[in-house]
Amino acid sequence: MSVAATPRYEGPILVLTGPTTSGKTDLSIELSRRRPIEIISMDSRQVYVGMDIGTDKVRAERRAAIPHHGLDLVRPDQRYSAGQFGRDARRWIEGIRARGALPVVAGGTGFFLKSLLSPIFIEPELDPDRRERLRSWLGGQVRETLEHFTRALDPARAEMAVQGGPQRMARTIEVALLTGVPLSRWHEVSPPEAPGVSAAVVVLDLPREEIDRRIVKRIDRMVERGLEQEVRALLEAGYGEDAPGMSGTGYREMARYLRGEVTLQEAKDDISTNTRRYARRQRTWFRHQLPGHAITVDATQPVEQQAERALHALHVRALEGSE
Repeated sequence: MSVAATPRYEGPILVLTGPTTSGKTDLSIELSRRRPIEIISMDSRQVYVGMDIGTDKVRAERRAAIPHHGLDLVRPDQRYSAGQFGRDARRWIEGIRARGALPVVAGGTGFFLKSLLSPIFIEPELDPDRRERLRSWLGGQVRETLEHFTRALDPARAEMAVQGGPQRMARTIEVALLTGVPLSRWHEVSPPEAPGVSAAVVVLDLPREEIDRRIVKRIDRMVERGLEQEVRALLEAGYGEDAPGMSGTGYREMARYLRGEVTLQEAKDDISTNTRRYARRQRTWFRHQLPGHAITVDATQPVEQQAERALHALHVRALEGSE
């Protein structure tokens, strides 16, 4: 007796996004109880191997229950761009569709999402030797120097790049110097490398006070789980604070504590302050950059209700695509 093959999934993907601590992981788990899904992590920090606690990476038991993609891809001293995420995610989506499951992209890195819905331009060829030498030099520069070069070389992109941190500033400088054309101009004149992916976009939203409360709770949990030991192990392995992965919130502050520059409580307070600022930037980005069909879901509602709203949004997008 032959077993029927699982039919391929052809509908839109589902995107779950929102500021840090808004409950994307819990909603993903609830959705997995209702239909077969596989999750693609849309988090620019969870791509790094050995950085589990400070990035609040999904634990092994949950990964065993629900297939996850986009975790543990590169070492902390390697770069992983939004463009690379877009290329990898399209490949993962194709595999998930073929297995008959719903691709669920979950995370809060806005530029990763944009590279999937509105793919970036076809990148120009860059000389690998010159690029490596330039990256090495940029990696040794302080933030003020990076900001100066970013504003001088690409004024149109400068504000966004500065807000994105050292990695995004370095990328802006790199393209401008090695091609002679600002990155903002490449975005304008070069065709996209692939069509955008059809998606239902769900934004989880919480009151600011609740986000702040959850951030403090998460930081306490991270410290209890061994954030200090994780950062110490990374530093001892040779990953300095100039490594792309180590620039993330939680790692810089804990490194200062390990050097004796601040107390543990001061480090925790700094992590809390910087995480709150990041959450504010995320909410601002979502307000201005998401597609018009994105829906906002009150994340204080029971997760069952959130799942109903998400699946309804997916159904509506599927109907729109069939018209």
